[in-house]
Amino acid sequence: MRVLRAVAVTCVVLLAGLGIVSAQTWTPLTNGPSFSASNAYILPDGRVLVQDTGAQDWWALTPDITGSYQNGTWAQMKSMLGGYSPLYYASAILPDGRLAMLGGEYNFGTADWTNLGAIYTPKTNSWATLKAPSGWTTVGDAQSVILSNGTMMVANCCTTQEALLNAKTKTWTATGTGKADVNDEEGWTLLPSGKVLTVDANNNNTNSEIYDPATGSWTSAGSTIVQLEDPGSHEIGPAVLRPDGTVLATGGTGHNAVFDSNTLTWSQAPDFPKVSGKQLDIADGPAALLPDGNVLVMTSPGVFQAGVHFFEWDGTSFNAAPATPNSPSDTSYYGRMLVLPTGQIMLTDGSNDVELYNSTGSPNPSWAPTITKVPKTLTHGRTSTVHGTQLTGLSQGAAYGDDAQAASNYPLVRITNNATGHVFYARTHGFSSGVATGTTITLTHFDVPAGIELGASQLEVVTNGIASNPVSVNII
Repeated sequence: MRVLRAVAVTCVVLLAGLGIVSAQTWTPLTNGPSFSASNAYILPDGRVLVQDTGAQDWWALTPDITGSYQNGTWAQMKSMLGGYSPLYYASAILPDGRLAMLGGEYNFGTADWTNLGAIYTPKTNSWATLKAPSGWTTVGDAQSVILSNGTMMVANCCTTQEALLNAKTKTWTATGTGKADVNDEEGWTLLPSGKVLTVDANNNNTNSEIYDPATGSWTSAGSTIVQLEDPGSHEIGPAVLRPDGTVLATGGTGHNAVFDSNTLTWSQAPDFPKVSGKQLDIADGPAALLPDGNVLVMTSPGVFQAGVHFFEWDGTSFNAAPATPNSPSDTSYYGRMLVLPTGQIMLTDGSNDVELYNSTGSPNPSWAPTITKVPKTLTHGRTSTVHGTQLTGLSQGAAYGDDAQAASNYPLVRITNNATGHVFYARTHGFSSGVATGTTITLTHFDVPAGIELGASQLEVVTNGIASNPVSVNII
């Protein structure tokens, strides 16, 4: 069990001898938060919703009029309902635009593996209770995923149970037969096939498994070749799907592996390096897919040890990335990553220092969403629909593992006024789900903001920080 983090000491560390590419940078927010920033989610209206670490208080970061999150401003949102104040829990943005969450390893700072839950509605800035599946006395630090059919699947952390949420009725249906071990500490990665990959963390071996929504069952996905599970803590690292169909699965042992979702085979990836004689690992911690297809990861010099180092995985090697001010006092499990619409990665670490990672690469144009149909005239304050391909992206975007999910594989609609250059996000809802949907036509409904500037504009769909080609629209 992890302990609650202390406030980080602000200082700078240089990763001497690790070959850092200096063009990549971390930049703090111009307006830092007044609270300890933890789990973060990109809302379908372009704002970032952030929890005060383990508290009932939530805040929203709104980008400035040019679309800059770095220069954005904070506003406090409605606090959670009484009795529920979780840390380390299952969560997801539902296709209707709400945030659903269940469980918590801590509640009000006390370890109790709660089975409480809640749903937040951004449109009304309100919370409602979400009850756990019948018979689940604990949920705790559980994993979750939005399946390709738009259904949220959640685990009972300490058993082999999983359940599917009916978001309209807030009821659950059991699923997930045949699981080889309990769910605790494992993460879930959505594959292009619609199936879900996990690496076992509780049987001290190299087994992996795949969940098939069509049958509701788990089967073996083969050996990861090297052991990713730390045998003492049972922790492993995040697993991120890349545009080429490979999944980087990181380990709490310093070992890493790659799963090819096209051939359904595993291969060994390079180990993380040693620093000052200490083996780097990710025993719980964040990773995020960059727009250029690299994966940014946050590693620690030993399980739960302080002094983190960042790397980019390019499909072949781990290339060192710059440190943050809190790197010396952070351990990997403090971190949370979120892919912003700008392509930047937001990092929160339970302190009031929120950093944005700026990478140097650019996406392959074939990875971008494509708009096939949208009205040329849009009325402010009214709802419309956009159709296209790859609106849900090629990956979930960010990963952590069993107890902090921040997927961003859903479409955002960004509208830029031609005359002023001012940027507005339309609230999306009723959007398609999945990853790497290819030529399949998908859609999202969107609400044109009532206060948007009128006139000729450019409309884009943005998913995982990659924007479609803009189309010309007229706002009336």
